[in-house]
Amino acid sequence: MCWVPEAKAQDDLLKMLEDEQSKETTYTLATFKASRLINGQTIETVSKNHLNFWISHRFGAVNSGFIANFFGLDEAKIRLGLEYGLTDNWLIGAGRSSLEKTYDLYTKYKVLRQSNKFPVTVTGLAGWAINTMETGYVMESGAEMRFNDNLERYSYWGQALIARKFNEKLSLQVMPTFLHYNKVEHPSIPNDLWALGFGGRYKLTKRFTLSGEYYHAFSDPGAYEASTGKAYPYHDAISIGVDIETGGHVFQLHFTNSRGMIEKHFIGQTVGSWEDGDIYYGFNIARTFSFDKGAKHKDK
Repeated sequence: MCWVPEAKAQDDLLKMLEDEQSKETTYTLATFKASRLINGQTIETVSKNHLNFWISHRFGAVNSGFIANFFGLDEAKIRLGLEYGLTDNWLIGAGRSSLEKTYDLYTKYKVLRQSNKFPVTVTGLAGWAINTMETGYVMESGAEMRFNDNLERYSYWGQALIARKFNEKLSLQVMPTFLHYNKVEHPSIPNDLWALGFGGRYKLTKRFTLSGEYYHAFSDPGAYEASTGKAYPYHDAISIGVDIETGGHVFQLHFTNSRGMIEKHFIGQTVGSWEDGDIYYGFNIARTFSFDKGAKHKDK
C-alpha cells in the first residue's frame, strides 16, 4: 500500500507533462515533396539560401502518329527555371519557356502552416510574364496576335494555395486563381479570368508518388462562339503523373493536355483536349543546391 501514493504522483506528473506538450505547436512537414505539383505550384517553398533548378519538357501530342511524329517525341516545348529561398517561407523564381518565348517572374510566401492547432497550410503566389514573340505570330489557338507596344505583351496572375496533409500518404490542395492578360486575341475573350484548381498526391512507396491536378477556368465560350462562329479554342487543364525521389532530385513523369508550363499558358490557354486525344507526355526534373554551408536541407 505504501507504493500507491508514489504511483499516483508519477501519473499526475506524466499528465502534467502531456498537457504542457499539447500546448506546444507542432508543424506538419513535407505536405508535398516539391514546389511544383505537375504544371502548377504547391504550397511548398524552398529552404533559406537554397536554389532549385527546374528543367521541364512537354513533347508533342501522343495522337500525332508514329511515322509523322513518333507519338509526339519528335518535338518538344521546354522551360528552364530557378527558385531561391530568401527565407524558409519565402522564395523568388524566374524562368524562360520556349512556348511563345516567354519569360516569367514570381514569388511565393507561406502565410500559414498546418499544425496541431491549424488545419491547413496557406501560401500566396504572384507572377508576371512577358511574351517576346514577333508581332503577327500565330498562336496555338490558330489566332494571329499583334502587339502595339511592350505593355500589351504582359500577363499577371495571383493564387492562394491551400493544402492539407491528411496522413503520410495523402495530401490535397485547392488553388483559387486570378489571371490578367493585357491583350487577348479576340474582343470576346475577357482580359480577366478566374479559375479554380484542385490537386493532390498519394504516396505509394518511400520514393514513388501518384499526383494529379485539374484547373477549371470560368470562361464564357458562348460569347466567343457567337461572335466568331468558331468553337472556343481553350479547355480545362488536366494532368496526371508519377513523382520519383532520388536523393537531391525530384523526377516527375506525367501526361497532360497542356503544353504550357506557367499559369498564363496552362490555366487560360490550354488548346489540347483529352477527349480528342491531345495528350502530351512530359517531365520535370528538380535539383536543389545549397548555398548555406552550415545548414542541412530540411523539409518545412
